[in-house]
Amino acid sequence: MRAARLIRMALLLQSSPGLTAGALARELHVSERTVIRDAQALQEAGVPVRSERGRAGGYHLAPGHRTRLTTLHPTEAETLYLSGLPAALRDLGLSDAADAARLKLSATLLPSLRAAAESSVRRFHLDAPAWFREPSAPELLPELARAVWADRTVELAYARPARDGAPPRTVTRPLEPYGLVLKAGVWYVVGRVPGERPGRDGAWRTYRVDRVTALRPAPGADEPFVRDPTFDLAAHWQAHSAGFARALLRTTVTVRLTERGLRGLPGVADPAGEALARAPAPDAAGRVTLDLPVESEEVAFAQLAGLGADAEVLAPEGLRARFRAHAQALTSVYGAEPDQR
Repeated sequence: MRAARLIRMALLLQSSPGLTAGALARELHVSERTVIRDAQALQEAGVPVRSERGRAGGYHLAPGHRTRLTTLHPTEAETLYLSGLPAALRDLGLSDAADAARLKLSATLLPSLRAAAESSVRRFHLDAPAWFREPSAPELLPELARAVWADRTVELAYARPARDGAPPRTVTRPLEPYGLVLKAGVWYVVGRVPGERPGRDGAWRTYRVDRVTALRPAPGADEPFVRDPTFDLAAHWQAHSAGFARALLRTTVTVRLTERGLRGLPGVADPAGEALARAPAPDAAGRVTLDLPVESEEVAFAQLAGLGADAEVLAPEGLRARFRAHAQALTSVYGAEPDQR
């Protein structure tokens, strides 16, 4: 445990010289007193760690000292080779760079560790896209990725889909692209509109990259934008993705389900889990009535139609009427023998 922490501390000082005891304590999840003791332990082991006072002070390694990667544990080497999605790197235009990095890493490893790292590639493959979806990289993704790397403000045109009776339309706005997220085979860009503070509602925006129809450098943005140092893409996505998904659920339908319909509901409606958790006890006939959040009546019809007679929509009336018309149409088709002419 301590040996791994000492190695991590040396690597942190190599990559970020001048870290204070407080900063190291936060990174290593220990106290500042432990950091001081660990620095002394590294010095005793021959690692030239030195502490400097003053505004530019902190912990440093002696100039020219490099920590060798041959201290990697086999499990750590295996994990490094799994630290990227091949398809995602290809979409971003980074597959060649990733291959070069793996070759350089392999060259620095001891032969035993090299074999362990390469074996992980033969045992694990990470496939991001969902089933029955043809993976395709958005045309503008590599260009947007370059803007993310360079902290360049862009002006993007975004095709907003039809919603709540409003027709589809294209909006154009400037964006400081902070990061890209791959979720179930779909790329999203997370950023903020210049001039809006991160703490305000609406400052952070999330867009599907495949709906970005045009992209260019923002007029007048000749210099990289200044990143908010407190922004953490992974933490932001985790905190807001659930709310983002709930924001898509703009309609609630009331549906009565048989026991078989209850079992089948999670397979046709993504947000069924929460609705089932709040469901009341079955009635005398064994049916359960629950309120199901959905994107729209159109989506609800497509989802619930797959359950057949095991799902009865009670409200809203417009959706119930649509199922009634659908049932009548099916009766007209299947109510007679097929035409053999």
